[in-house]
Amino acid sequence: MTFSGLDEGRSGLGRSLVERKILTSDWIPSYAAVSRADFLPELMWPYDMDTGTTVAVDWRQEPGLWRSYADLDVPIVTQWDDRAGEERGEVPTSSVSMPSVVFRMLRDLDVRAGQRVLEIGTGTGWNAALLAHRLGADNVVSIEIDATVAAAARDRLACLGLRPQVLSRDGVEGDEPGAPYDRIIATAGVRSVPPAWISQVRPGGLILAPWGTHYTNQDALVRLQVAEDGKSASGAFMGPVEFMKLRSHRLPFAGHDLYVPDGVSGADRSTTDVTEEQLLGGDQFAVTSFVVGLRVRGCYRQVAAERNGSRPVWFYGLGDRSWACVMLRDSDTEAQVWQSGPRRLFDEVSAALDWWRKVGEPGYERFGLTVTQEGQRAWLDEPMDAWDL
Repeated sequence: MTFSGLDEGRSGLGRSLVERKILTSDWIPSYAAVSRADFLPELMWPYDMDTGTTVAVDWRQEPGLWRSYADLDVPIVTQWDDRAGEERGEVPTSSVSMPSVVFRMLRDLDVRAGQRVLEIGTGTGWNAALLAHRLGADNVVSIEIDATVAAAARDRLACLGLRPQVLSRDGVEGDEPGAPYDRIIATAGVRSVPPAWISQVRPGGLILAPWGTHYTNQDALVRLQVAEDGKSASGAFMGPVEFMKLRSHRLPFAGHDLYVPDGVSGADRSTTDVTEEQLLGGDQFAVTSFVVGLRVRGCYRQVAAERNGSRPVWFYGLGDRSWACVMLRDSDTEAQVWQSGPRRLFDEVSAALDWWRKVGEPGYERFGLTVTQEGQRAWLDEPMDAWDL
């Protein structure tokens, strides 16, 4: 197990990934042969862990800094606002994931020699290149909805002598002409697993995807095994991640002003003893946020910035104009609650948190997902105890 011949940055990252049991021995040759730097544009926007923001880095002006970011375990934005160009936009819409996430997913994909893989979300092409190096280009097909991004990925792959098929289309449709596949791996977040994916994987095959609800932007990696009859897939969640979403799965939020045009004065008022820690958790991947998303259907949460010791947390119903607001204050033992509309959204959120505590505060790994042609259901510990999503 060696990284001799690689530059210091790549060899150091590789050793770190091996020590953390993320980069497994069967993927080391592909890691060594396929550099992430070969798939990055001259101008890119790495995520700075210290500041929590993206920073513009241009190889033409700062080649040393560019190279150092290419070999760091950070995600890198490569496109904004679904358009080509060299200006930073409002919303990141294409990126290359941090290497620890890439190799964690490849590890969990559990591919074997001779298997065929369909990738949803080509992006820069790095992940497709790793798969093609390991399995052979003829066994890998990748789908990218953005024609410009797909063309750039094809060019980068060809420069390395790797030519997996890259299709420019909506990944929701999968690739029926190329089916059946042994594995599908999605590198974009989904809010429902497309039925087409199930029908395009062999019985016993796997679908690995970042899945989540509209409650927050977070995802959890789910690994589904297709049933022997080919009509359903089921499996457990493997832990939190966060990806850009498939275009058709992006949040359908109409905006705060359409929900609360006249302020909170006319809403029903109450108080709650739910704390900020219980409601928001300690970080962006708090399991409580994941659980509430599973239990409270069609709800979007938005956390406002803290001002003068107060932090409003808003909840919006995505199927109607119901809304709720909780005003968290550092100095208060109880928080003010406002609710309006046919649903009492905060009551639903509070009930979901109560349920989570009563069942022993389970983590991600105890939850699972079952998907059929008719819909999807979440479950705790056993698929037979599932509820509709």
